[in-house]
Amino acid sequence: MEKFSSKELRFSDRAISHFSTSLSNNGEGDGIRIGVRKAGCSGFEYFFEFVDAKLTNATDFIFDEGNIKIYVDQDSLDYLRGSLVDYSEDGFNQGIKFHNPNAKAVCGCGESFTI
Repeated sequence: MEKFSSKELRFSDRAISHFSTSLSNNGEGDGIRIGVRKAGCSGFEYFFEFVDAKLTNATDFIFDEGNIKIYVDQDSLDYLRGSLVDYSEDGFNQGIKFHNPNAKAVCGCGESFTI
């Protein structure tokens, strides 16, 4: 697995805290995988999943953010390059937000995007 410069994908302290809490609440796992897949009304959507050390890919880029590891596959990284991964709370709406300069349009619900 390759180490990668975090300057090309950044994580806010709030996002790291959220991922860390989620991983602790899960009770097991080596880290969090974030990525992009074809889906949603605009063509692509972001996803998150817990990662077991046995299920990592040799081609994953690993972002070591202190007490948590974040895994990103190469294809997803191409779509995420230059992004800020943040966590926000706005009333009842809370969750991870991607500030992605590669997204040309985002659907009305904010769950999917177009490149």
